Amino acid sequence: MALSHYTWSTHFLTLFAACSARFERGDTDFSGYYGAEDLAFLSSIGCKPREFFDFVEDQANYGDPRAEVALLIAAVRRDYLLVMQHGQLSARETTPDQLPPKVEAVEGIPWLPRLIAKARLKLKGEMDPEIMYGCGGDRQFFIKYDIHPADFLRTVWAAGDDDARIIAHVKRQAGG
Repeated sequence: MALSHYTWSTHFLTLFAACSARFERGDTDFSGYYGAEDLAFLSSIGCKPREFFDFVEDQANYGDPRAEVALLIAAVRRDYLLVMQHGQLSARETTPDQLPPKVEAVEGIPWLPRLIAKARLKLKGEMDPEIMYGCGGDRQFFIKYDIHPADFLRTVWAAGDDDARIIAHVKRQAGG
């Protein structure tokens, strides 16, 4: 079955609901969550199976990110894949030890160097399965600075390699 660009978001939410139901029933082994069509769908939007599961798991365990937040994050990644990568998935993966340390700060803003790196990796689809964009630490940052995780991805995309633009955006959001 070919991917429908018009209905991809419905497919995403349907799959999210099905995976959430499995998780709620106690099935926490995501390796059995996806059939061939689901795996092809996830690949077509630039989402790795573990990434998708991380959203399902955190939503079940912490109530966040909700399905609509995961969808908006996936939409930015999908757009980047189609527009910037011309539909070609990257073969690179960055491991957690290659990220800036969690305690690193820039201009007095802790976590931001790590979050910028993770956002760039998320956009390109280059995160190791052990890295989650939108993890608990990221969510605390987004809440503190009143930034939606999908909007942060768009900011990083628009800024390119200009970290100063990203830092300025975060400061504006924080009222500073």
